[in-house]
Amino acid sequence: MLSRFSLCRFSVRRLSLPAILLVCCLPLAARGELRVVTDFEGGSAKVLALDPISRTIRIAPAGQAERGWPCWWYLRVEGLRRDETLTLEVQPSEALLVGPGKNRGKPLVPAWALPTRASFSTDGKSWRQTEPGRALEAGMVYSFTADAETLWIAWGPPFTPADSANLVRSLAKACRGAEEFELCKSNEGRPCPALRLKDGDRRDEERPAIWLQARQHAWESGSSWVARGLGEWLAGDDPAARRLRETCEITLVPIMDIDSTATGNGGKEALPQDHNRDWTDKPHHAEVAAAQKELLRYSAEKRLALFIDLHNPGPTDRQPFFYRCPDETLAEIGVRNVDRFLTICRGELAGPLALAPEPRTSGAGYDPLWKQMSKNWVAANAPPHAVSLTLETAWNTPDSSTDGYRTVGAQLGMAIEKYLRADPTR
Repeated sequence: MLSRFSLCRFSVRRLSLPAILLVCCLPLAARGELRVVTDFEGGSAKVLALDPISRTIRIAPAGQAERGWPCWWYLRVEGLRRDETLTLEVQPSEALLVGPGKNRGKPLVPAWALPTRASFSTDGKSWRQTEPGRALEAGMVYSFTADAETLWIAWGPPFTPADSANLVRSLAKACRGAEEFELCKSNEGRPCPALRLKDGDRRDEERPAIWLQARQHAWESGSSWVARGLGEWLAGDDPAARRLRETCEITLVPIMDIDSTATGNGGKEALPQDHNRDWTDKPHHAEVAAAQKELLRYSAEKRLALFIDLHNPGPTDRQPFFYRCPDETLAEIGVRNVDRFLTICRGELAGPLALAPEPRTSGAGYDPLWKQMSKNWVAANAPPHAVSLTLETAWNTPDSSTDGYRTVGAQLGMAIEKYLRADPTR
């Protein structure tokens, strides 16, 4: 939601008479006019109150329920005084869910919108975590010591479509054999940036194909930071990364749900279709259709070796974990390869966000639309030896930072290279 909220225009009516008199008697420069701005890519906040005396702002997520879970919030606060304390109180959205999930007609469970630590930045690029917030009966309070006149504050470290474009462009420019391309235009006409990596003289038909994607649910910003760390490792100077580029063809899509990410909506259980329940013969979303086209081509060529969909899980999950397909839906070689890949990942994803010992399975008991989820659709349409998984990286921990996420991405890259040293078709 795009909006601008300033002290002078809206908040005087919220103050007591003594406070109003005090504000009116103070010069504007002395008291600092607090302004909340969300009219930028990914911005989303509904301002409920703004107190210029206590320097407190109260907000709720502003996402539209029909465009997914209203849990994401991201705002810019202007007019701060250096070294002053700013208090941000976040309340969960009261919007009723309208998607097909079991909580249809109810508000979203508050914990999804109330991370223990918020993210903040003085330049909108480099992100830090706050100290743990203070829980209220219905909400969370975060405190900031202003070290600049402007602060960007968000549910988690934002990663926008512009960030995605900048990432693939910079990696393509820096890495031989890396190519920036547009997967498609979204349903609302936005470009979906992607990166392809392959180097050396090996013929395409001899290269195993790897497909890596993130952010089918727009609020799961940490998954794009994992994708960034993965892309940086894949395009980097590590000898293992160079070997992978020389032997395989790798595709990386940092954001799948481009539209909801751009507009500051949640994406999960959006209408008319959740991206990760859209993997059918007639997908609604252009990004899903474009990914399917490429994956089916790799499958027809018997080259698809690995598909990984990057997500973030629930607020109580403290470790990353994989979702795997039900074993009964896979060939024997597929089960064996999944087990081998997961064993390698347990060794490589060693921390600070260490992989949980056991994966979870998402089949018929997980969701009635389980066959329309990306990894299950891919497994059903891929060669028998292909591995198809979802990686969920914990977001509500002290290590769920940009550095923590990027480390997970790099570690995942190392696991992929180690797995593909052996021929997955045997």
